Amino acid sequence: MTKELNAIFTIAFRDVTKLLRDRVRLIASLIFPLIFIGVLGGGLNQSFGERLGYSYLTFIFTGVLAQVLFSSTASGVIFLLEDRENDFSKELFVAPVSPYSIIFGKIFGESLVAVTQGVAIVLFSVLLGVRFTLLQIVWLVPIALACTLLGGAFGFLVLANLNTQRRANQIFPFLIFPQFFLSGAFNPARDFPWYLTILSTITPLAYGVDLLRGVFYRGTSEFSEVVIRSPIVNLLFIAFLFTLFIIIGTALFVKNERER
Repeated sequence: MTKELNAIFTIAFRDVTKLLRDRVRLIASLIFPLIFIGVLGGGLNQSFGERLGYSYLTFIFTGVLAQVLFSSTASGVIFLLEDRENDFSKELFVAPVSPYSIIFGKIFGESLVAVTQGVAIVLFSVLLGVRFTLLQIVWLVPIALACTLLGGAFGFLVLANLNTQRRANQIFPFLIFPQFFLSGAFNPARDFPWYLTILSTITPLAYGVDLLRGVFYRGTSEFSEVVIRSPIVNLLFIAFLFTLFIIIGTALFVKNERER
């Protein structure tokens, strides 16, 4: 057990160290969400806020935060393909530890990277006028972890079916960007037509967005306007999808490694 934990934390520490050394990646990953919060949330809040009946700035903030936590972890796992091309992953998977420990270490490390970005987004949102209660801040921590774990598992499942980083860079955006809009991160999912509602239901990110909003808006009058499912239902879906993605993704990835 101790050996497996050491493997998880060692791999996670490697990813965090790489982030600290790659400041360009950190800054670039923050530009997109900060623009969305500042331009869409701050700029359109007065117009859309009155029409919707709640703060559009807060609505955008919760969606962007969940989106960043999910997509940053999912995208970060893509570096497993870089490790594969450098034969570093082969060295990992011949180590006397469970392949699940290696995968969890990678996802955990990228989760820490995503949380770092999430903290920056929270601080920026406070400057724009988003207000938090102490209870909301406390709840954001486990919810953020749930979003990152789901994103990491999703990214790993996708990457397990790819062979090169170049192919991943071509395919991954087509699997990530549609989720930004189908999840309701930037627009109320309750207003979707029936066919987009079906697509939203099978979008993994939708459960992370709805879970974060469900906790953030809990006990407020806006809850029924912005939240679709109860937090418990969203959490159960996230747990199910995480387990499914990890089991299938690990089996496929290890199989491909052995056939190389």
